[in-house]
Amino acid sequence: MGQTSRRGGPIFADFKTATLRGTPGFFRLGRTQGDGWWLLTPEDEPCLLRAVAGVNRHGRAGPTPVRRSAYAQTVENLYGTTGAAWEKSTVARLHAWGVDTVGPWADPGLMHRGFYFTALANFSRADTPMLHGPGLRLPDVFDSRWPLAAEAHAAAIAAPWLGRRELVGWFTDDALGWGDAPGGISLLQSCLSLEPSFSAHHAAWEFVLAANGGSHDALSRAWGLALTHRENVRQLTRLERPLPGTAFAEDAKRFAQEVARRYFATTGRALREADPDHLVLGCRFASPPPPGVREACTWPDMDAVSWRHHARATFSIQASEAGGDMPQWVTGGGLNHGDFCRLPVRDGTGPTRLERLLRAGREALIAACRDPRTIGVEWAHWADGSDDTPPFGAGLVHADDHEAVEHTELLTHVLARARALHAQGLKP
Repeated sequence: MGQTSRRGGPIFADFKTATLRGTPGFFRLGRTQGDGWWLLTPEDEPCLLRAVAGVNRHGRAGPTPVRRSAYAQTVENLYGTTGAAWEKSTVARLHAWGVDTVGPWADPGLMHRGFYFTALANFSRADTPMLHGPGLRLPDVFDSRWPLAAEAHAAAIAAPWLGRRELVGWFTDDALGWGDAPGGISLLQSCLSLEPSFSAHHAAWEFVLAANGGSHDALSRAWGLALTHRENVRQLTRLERPLPGTAFAEDAKRFAQEVARRYFATTGRALREADPDHLVLGCRFASPPPPGVREACTWPDMDAVSWRHHARATFSIQASEAGGDMPQWVTGGGLNHGDFCRLPVRDGTGPTRLERLLRAGREALIAACRDPRTIGVEWAHWADGSDDTPPFGAGLVHADDHEAVEHTELLTHVLARARALHAQGLKP
């Protein structure tokens, strides 16, 4: 058992045995007597992991694009078409910045270079229908094929990683759409408006009618709307007009929770059956989920919640909306031109919008480390995208492979203190 020094963090003996999640000899997580969550390495050393996602030769999250990125072209010009030279340079940079974990979409060669790593299961690619609509991208969890498709998918993707002690755990998906566009069409309204070929369409109508005696008239009175036919809802959705009212909002919340419960229960069970030794880290929320979804994020369906912080909003509010009381894996970082444009210009001598965004990013990274629920922090992008123009870039390297010092200086400083920040944040 690991018995590290108490300086800068706990030792294994400080953990509450009843809170431990995971398999001994692999990554686990648990809560200390001070009520803070920590990851435990396979050697039972408490840690707060420090990750970067998308560390690959095209530089971004997701599969290799058909059209090569500017960064990919730079990599080929500087390092050639084989991976050795690029890997050596990248490994040196990551270690210098204090990174110990590579996140999803990492180049396979990095997984043998002294890093821990996380993996993406991508259940949205399972052999089951997908739901698409305004702010919606989800598997049809009401389809009879969904449970077996999820099991088969988990078995296939987990097989190569069985027994790998460097693997922290699995994210079930990335950036699913839960009908979470602000002020937009809810998940319930989208499902009510689907084609009848989708099981979710029938499940949504059964859900709303069940509480109203199966009567459209009773449903219309409950919602305060004139719904003479199901097509009325579809017409409103086509016009991008959200259904109003408190009664509908309550139904939408309960339906979203049921969809999320089915998704998390099925994916969690499938992963644990296929790979019982590695943690389940949630679905990488791209934004705070709509009401009902977060409430479905519970153990044992998952061991932790993963979500992305946006610099334009307060960290504590986003953590409450996305993570609740669960252990959390927090991703984010970088500058976004859209966030910059949305910030109001202030009179006087400053701070400027750019200064405010940089400060918000710094404060969020520190807040994430200090939060007692945090088990890992992850920078979301390795390289700038084609639409990024410095200083508005999300990557740690620019498209020309030069270091983005506006980010790496901060990252290095904070990651060097991450464990101590986490321990200090738990003090009364």
